[in-house]
Amino acid sequence: AAAAKLAAESPQGLLRTADTIQRFQAIPGQPGQPQPVFQYFHMLLEKGKLNQLESLELAKPVLQQGRTQFLEKWLTEDKLECSEQLGDLLVQADVNLALSVYLRANVPEKAINCMLQRGEFDKIAAYATKVGYRCDYSFMLSSLVRANPQGALEFAKQLAAGSLIDPNQVVEIFMQASRIQETTAFLLEALKENKPEEGYLQTKLLEINLRGGSPQVADAILQNAMFTHYDRQYVAKLCEAAGLAQRALEHYTDVDDIKRSLLAMCQSPNVANPEFVLSYFGSLSPEASLECLKELLARNMRGNMQIVTQVAAKYNEQIGAQPLVDLFENFKCFEGLFYYLGQIVNFSQDPVVHFKYVEAAAKCQQFKEVERVCRDSTVYEPEQVKTFLMDAKLPDPRPLIHVCDRHGFIEEMTIYLYNNSLTKYIEVYCNKVSPQKTPVVIGKLLDLDANEDFIRTLLNSVGHACPVDELVEQVERRNRLRLLQPWLEARIATGNQETGTHNAIGKIYVTLNRDPVSFLTNDQYYDPKVLGKYCEKLDPSLAFLAYKRAGGECDEDIIRVTTENGLFKDQARYLVEKQDLDLWAAALKQSDDPNDDANRRSLIDQVVQTALPETKDPDHVSTTVKAFMAADLPSELIELLERIVLQGSDFSENKNLQNLLILTAIKADKERVMEYINRLDNFDGPEIAKIAVSDQYALYEEGFVIYTKFARRSEGQEATDLNVSAVGVLVDMVRNMERAGEFAERVNEASVWARLAKAQLAEALMGPAIASYIKANDPSNFQEVIEAAERAEDYDSLVPYLVMARKQVKEPHLDTMLIYAYAKSNKLGDLEEFISAPNVASIQTIGERCFDEAMFSAAKLLFASINNNAKLALCYVNLEAYREAVDAAQKANSVSTWKEVNKACVKAQEFRLARVAGLQIIVHPDHLEELTLLYEREGQPLEMIQLMEQGLGLDAAHSGIFTELGVLYSKHLPEKLMEHIKIFWSRMNTPKLMKACEKALLWDEAVFLLKEDEQYDSAVKTMIAHSSAFQHDLFLDCVQKVRNSEIYYKSITFYLEQQPMQVVRLLQVLTPNLDHSRVVHLIRRAENLPLVLPYFKAVQKENLTAVNEAVNELYVDDEDYESLRQSIDEFDNFDQIALAQKIEKHELLEFRRIAGYIYKKNKRYQKSIQLAKADKMYKDSIETVAEAGDSALAEETLRFFCDVCDKECFCATLYTCYKHIKPDVAIELAWRNNYIDFVMPFVIQYTRHLHDKVEEIEKRTAPKEPEQAEQEAAAAAQAQMMYGDPAMGMPGAPLALGYEGMPPPGGPPMPPMPVGGVPPQMPPMPPGGMPPPGGMMPPQGMMPPPQMGGPGMY
Repeated sequence: AAAAKLAAESPQGLLRTADTIQRFQAIPGQPGQPQPVFQYFHMLLEKGKLNQLESLELAKPVLQQGRTQFLEKWLTEDKLECSEQLGDLLVQADVNLALSVYLRANVPEKAINCMLQRGEFDKIAAYATKVGYRCDYSFMLSSLVRANPQGALEFAKQLAAGSLIDPNQVVEIFMQASRIQETTAFLLEALKENKPEEGYLQTKLLEINLRGGSPQVADAILQNAMFTHYDRQYVAKLCEAAGLAQRALEHYTDVDDIKRSLLAMCQSPNVANPEFVLSYFGSLSPEASLECLKELLARNMRGNMQIVTQVAAKYNEQIGAQPLVDLFENFKCFEGLFYYLGQIVNFSQDPVVHFKYVEAAAKCQQFKEVERVCRDSTVYEPEQVKTFLMDAKLPDPRPLIHVCDRHGFIEEMTIYLYNNSLTKYIEVYCNKVSPQKTPVVIGKLLDLDANEDFIRTLLNSVGHACPVDELVEQVERRNRLRLLQPWLEARIATGNQETGTHNAIGKIYVTLNRDPVSFLTNDQYYDPKVLGKYCEKLDPSLAFLAYKRAGGECDEDIIRVTTENGLFKDQARYLVEKQDLDLWAAALKQSDDPNDDANRRSLIDQVVQTALPETKDPDHVSTTVKAFMAADLPSELIELLERIVLQGSDFSENKNLQNLLILTAIKADKERVMEYINRLDNFDGPEIAKIAVSDQYALYEEGFVIYTKFARRSEGQEATDLNVSAVGVLVDMVRNMERAGEFAERVNEASVWARLAKAQLAEALMGPAIASYIKANDPSNFQEVIEAAERAEDYDSLVPYLVMARKQVKEPHLDTMLIYAYAKSNKLGDLEEFISAPNVASIQTIGERCFDEAMFSAAKLLFASINNNAKLALCYVNLEAYREAVDAAQKANSVSTWKEVNKACVKAQEFRLARVAGLQIIVHPDHLEELTLLYEREGQPLEMIQLMEQGLGLDAAHSGIFTELGVLYSKHLPEKLMEHIKIFWSRMNTPKLMKACEKALLWDEAVFLLKEDEQYDSAVKTMIAHSSAFQHDLFLDCVQKVRNSEIYYKSITFYLEQQPMQVVRLLQVLTPNLDHSRVVHLIRRAENLPLVLPYFKAVQKENLTAVNEAVNELYVDDEDYESLRQSIDEFDNFDQIALAQKIEKHELLEFRRIAGYIYKKNKRYQKSIQLAKADKMYKDSIETVAEAGDSALAEETLRFFCDVCDKECFCATLYTCYKHIKPDVAIELAWRNNYIDFVMPFVIQYTRHLHDKVEEIEKRTAPKEPEQAEQEAAAAAQAQMMYGDPAMGMPGAPLALGYEGMPPPGGPPMPPMPVGGVPPQMPPMPPGGMPPPGGMMPPQGMMPPPQMGGPGMY
C-alpha cells in the first residue's frame, strides 16, 4: 500500500509507467487483502484521472467480468483517458460506451461506425463536418443497404440533404440491391425542389416504377405534377406500354402518337375517361384537335360520335365553327352535326352555325327546331336561310314565313305562297302574324294578277289593322286606286279621322273631279302637303288651295307653285297678308337665272299695283317695305315709296316713310337726295345728315344743307350745335378753311370759333389757330396747342396764348410750358421775373429739361431758385465754372454730383479740385472702381494713386480703398505692393488683389496673400507652378495645412525636380499624411530612390510591400548585406522569391547566402541547398536539410559529401540529421567510402536505441509465471472487496482480473506500447561521437554537449 501510494504521488507521474504496473501485478497478493495492483489503481483513482495505459489495464478485467457500468461511471466522472485502444476494447461489449470513448479520443472513423450501428444517421454528417473527417459515404451506404434497407434510406436522405453524396450514386446503390421502394422514397425526397438540372433523375424515378411493376406510383407522381423537367417523350412511351393511356396522352406532343393513344383509350370502355378526353383536347392546337377528331370519326363514326360532338361543342371557339362543320359534312354525319350545333346555337353569334343548324335540323326532320331558330335567332344570314327553305320546300312553310317577315322578304314570301297555292297562309299571315305588312302583300298580289275579290276579302278581313298610307302608296303605284274607294268611304263613314284615309279619298275625288274645291276647303283631316303635291299636276289652283289650307307649313310650296304657274297676283296678296319676312326673302331672292328676274319683276308689279293699294293696314305696308329693304332692292323700294309718299296716300306724312325714302335715295340714287331734302320736311334731319356725310356716302353738301336748314328752324343751344356740326362738315370733310372762316364770321359764335381753331391747329396753321382760340377765349385745348407749338418750335407765338390761358386756368403744366417758352425764346429777364412771382410751375422738371437741352443758363436760374445744388453744380460744370461747381457739390453732398464734378475736373486737369471731389467718392465702395477706371482712361493713374494714398487716412476708409490701391500698385508701382500688402493685408479683398497679382505676374505677393488668407492649397500650387515664388520654410509651413491630399504628391514631384536635396525634409513633414506605397512608386518613376532612403527607413516599421522592396533594393545596390538580412528578418511583407532570384547570382558571397536563407524560409529547401553547395557553405546546407526533415534530401547530402570527400561534413550531417537518415544508407556510404570511424557514433547511437525498444517489447510480451498468476488472483479478490465498497461508488460482485497481456475474449491481440507512450529520444554520443551542430568534429577525447543525450544515456 505504501508503494502504491508512493507511485501514485510521484512528482510529475514519473513512476506511473508500464513497468510500475507490471511490478505491482507481479507482486503476489496477501490473503485477505486486495491485490497490490488494485491498491495502486485505487490510489490513482482517488488522486485523479488515469492515463492512457492505466485506463487500458483497468478496463480489461472489468470487461471480462461484464461490469460495464463501472466503466460508464468512471467515464462520466472523467477518471479514464479515452483512446482508440480503449474504444476497441469497449466496442464488442457496449457500442454506446465505445462511441463515447471514440468521440472523446477523436477517432472519427470508428465513431461513425458506432453511429451506424446505433442507427443515428442524422448525426453522422454533422459530426464528420465538425471534425473535418472525409467519409466514404458510398461504401458506407452500400454496406448498410443490404443489412438495413430502411436505415440506408434514412441515411441517404440525410446525406443528400447535406449535399454529401451524389443522388445518382444513391440510386445506383439501391438499384443494385433491387430496392425499388427505397429508391422511389429517396428520389421523392431528393427531388422535391424540382430543379432543372435534376431532369435525368426525375426521368429515372418514373422509369423505375413504370418498368418495375409499380405504375400506380408513377401515376400518382404524374397526377400530383411533382416534377416538370423529365424527358416527357420517353415517359409517354413508358406510360403507354404500362397501360397508362391517359398519362401517355398528357405527355405526347406528336399528333400521330396522340391519335394512336386516343383511339386506344376510346376503344376500351373500361379505360376511356370522357371527362379527361374533353379536358385534354383543350391542350391541343386547333389543327391537332381536328386531326384527332377526324381520326375518331374515320375509325368508328357511330361509336365515337358522342365524344366528338362534345369536344366540338366545348372547343368550338378555339377550333372554329367552319372547320368543325366541314369535318361533319365530309363524313356526311348530319346527325352529329345536328347534336354538335344544337349545343352551341343558343350562344353562338356565328351566322354559319345558325344556318348549318337549320340545314342539319331540316335534314334530320327536326322541323320544330327549324321553326324555333328561324323565329328566335338574330344571327343567321337571312338571304341564305330564305333560299335554303324555299329550295327545301318543307311541308310547313312557317319557318319561311318567320324569316321573310323578320327580314323584309314579304314579296318573295307572297310569290312563294301564291305560286304554291298556300293562300290560306297568306290570310293567316296578314290577319294574325303581321297586319302592318298587308299593303306589301296586296301590292305583290296585284302584280301577280290575283283575283280582286280575294284581295277585297283579304282587305276587309284585315280591316282597321291595315296601314292606310302604305296601302294607298302600293295601290297608287300600280294605278289601281279606285279599288280602295268603297273600303275608304266605309272607314270615313264610321268617323275615321286618319290623315291617310282622308288623303286617299281626296286623291280619288280630285281624280274623279267630284267637287274637289269644296273638299279641299272644308275637309279638316287631310294632309295639305300630300294633296297639294298630288294636285300640282292636275290643277295648280287646287294645289294653291291645298297649300294655303296648311296655315304656313307649305309656304315654300305656295311660292313654287304660284311662280311656276304665273299666279303672281295670288302670290302678292298672300305675301302681303302673311307678313312673313322669311317668306318675302324667299320670294324676292335674286339669282343669275333671267327667268327668276322676270318672275320677281312680275311679283313686284302686282305688289305695287294691286296688293298694297288694296290694303289699309299699316303693318302690311311696313312689312312689305322691310322685305324690300332686306332683299336689297333699292330702286324698287324707291318706286314703292314714291307711290306711297309723293303721290298721295294715307301714309304720305309718315316720318318713317320719309326717312326711308331719303335714306334709300342716299344708298341707291344720290342725285335725287337733294330734291327729297328740299321737298320733304317731316324727317329726322340731324340723323340723316350724319348718314349723308359719313365716309360711306360722302354727301357733304347735302349734309351741310340739312344742318343749316334745321339750324334756321331751331333756337338756343340746339341751333349752336347744328352750326358747329355744319362748320365741322366744312373743316373736316370739305376741308375749306376759308369758307369755314366766312361761316364763322357770319354766325359769330364762340363754339364755332373753337371748332374752327381746332381744325386750323390740326392743319398746322399755328397763327390762325391761336387767333381763333383767342377769339373764342377758349383755353380748353391748351395741351394740343402746346404740343403743336413744340412740333413747330414756334414758342414766340405760344407765349401770348399761354398768358391768355393762364388767366383762366391754374394748371402747373401751363406755368411750366410758359417758363420753357421764355427759355426757348431766350427771354431770361421775363423768366427770372416770372419765377420770382407766385406760380404753380414744376420748376424741377423744366429745369432738368433745360439742362438736358443744354440751356444751362436758364437751368442755372431755375435750380438756384429751388436750391437744387446737385443740378446747380452740374450746370456750373457745363459752364466751366469749376470752383463754383465744387462749392455747389459740397452743398449737395451727393455721390453722383461729386462724380460728375470729379470727372469734369479730371478732364480739365484741375487735379486739386478733382482730389477734393474724389475724397468724397472713394469712401463709397460701389463707385471706387468706376473712379479708378476714369483716371486710367484719362492716363492719370499716378494721380489716382495719390488720391487713394490720401484716402487711407480717412475715418471712413474701407477695404475697397486698400484693395484698389493694391491693384493700382500691381499695375503701375509694383515695388510698393509687397510693403502695402504686409501692412494692410487684413483690410483687403484678398481674392480680388490676388487676381491682380496673378495678372501682373507678382507671384511672391500672391503666395503671401494666399497664405494669410489660409488658402494653403492654392499657395502651394502657386509655388509649384511658379518656382520664382518658392521659399522652403514657407512651403513646408503651407503644405502641412492643405486639404487636398493630391497636393502632397505634386509637392514631392516638385521637390524632386526643383529642390532634390530638401525632399527628405518634405517627406518627414508629410509622413503622417502620405500613402507610402504611392510615394515609392512616384520616387521610383523619378529614379531617385537613394535620395530618400532615410524616409524609407523611418516608415519601414509599417511593413509595407512597396517600402520593403525599395529598401531591400537600395541595400542590394549599396552591398549592405547586414542591413539587408536585418530587413528581411524584421519586415517580411515583400516578394521574397523575387528578391532571392535577384541576388542568388550576386558577386558577393553574403548576398548569395541571403538568397539561400530566403529560399529556406520559404521551404524551397532544394534551391537553398543547391546554392549552399555551390558556395561550399556546407554548414548552411546541413542546417537546411535538418530543418526540411526530408530523408531523401538527407541521403542526397550524404552522398554529396562522399563525392567531395568531406568526412567531417559527412559526420556532421549524421549527427544533425539523425532522425531523418536511414541506418542502412549511412552504413553503406561509410563502408563504400572508408568512413567507418565517422559513421560509428551514429551506429552506436542507433544500436542503443534499437536495443531499448526491443527490450521493452520483450518485457510486455513475456508469459507470466504460475506464482504470479496466483498472486494476481488474490489481488483481484482484494480489489473486489476494495472496489465493492459503497464509499468508492463501485457496488457489485468481485472483479476477476485476467492476465495482464491477455486481450478480451474474441478480440484482437493488444499491440505493444512504449513506456509513457512516447518514443525515446536519441541517446548521448560516446567520446569521439557525433560532431556539434557547427558541422565540425569535436576535438579528440571530448564529449558532445550533454543535452544531446536522452534518458537512456550510457
